[in-house]
Order: sequence, then structure tokens, then C-alpha cells
Amino acid sequence: MSKAFLDTNILLYSLEADQPVKRRKARALLRRLAESSTPVISTQILQEFYVAGTTKLGVEPLVAKSLLRSFENMEIVQIDPNLIREAVDISILNRLSFWDSLVIAAAESARCEVLYTEDLSDGRILRGVRIENPFR
Repeated sequence: MSKAFLDTNILLYSLEADQPVKRRKARALLRRLAESSTPVISTQILQEFYVAGTTKLGVEPLVAKSLLRSFENMEIVQIDPNLIREAVDISILNRLSFWDSLVIAAAESARCEVLYTEDLSDGRILRGVRIENPFR
């Protein structure tokens, strides 16, 4: 079964009431991945989801905590010092933000074929991971 890494924005848009088109696309992607592949996130994604969900979307903290629990059915990459060093290299070599580079390093470490995000260039392949923007 193939693996797909989900960036924080995919999870956030699945809740976004002010962006109904993106919400619908994010939810459809999550359903499809649950049926046909292994969705992967990292501890970074969990942290970003909680912070952005509670601050930007106004999700109640206990609801956000419950949603975090529901994400535990996905494969979760633990961010460790080795992944941080890899992210620094990716950032320097590709002139990307450290945080985006850490997402790429996590996706690569989990052997994901694709990374779903709106934050990077659609169609680009970095470290063997194809970037796809599901909202374009």
C-alpha cells in the first residue's frame, strides 16, 4: 500500500468553515487516503494543528485534543535530531523554510510517495517525494 504525507493545512482545511471548497476537497482527500493508502503525519503536524486550530480557527482546546487523538490512526513520524539535521540540509540546498523542509524530511523518512500540501510547488519532487496541491 502506498503512503501519503499530509501537511497541517490539509487537516486544518477539513475544519475550515470559511473555505467550503477547500474543506470539501480536504475531507474527500482524507476519506480517499483512509481507504486506499496509509496516511502519514509527524509530531510537528500534530503540534501545528493544535496551535493553528485553537488560535486561527477558534477550535475549543478539548475538541482539538480529541481531534489529535483521532489522528493517531495514521502513521506518525517522530521528529528527532537526525530529521532536524536532514531538514537543515533540505532547507539550505533547496532554499526552503526550515519548517517546510522538516515536513519533507519526515515524509522521506516514512517512505511516502507523495506529500499533500498547498505550501510547496505542485509537481516538484524533493528527496523522492512528489508534492501535490489538492486545492489547485
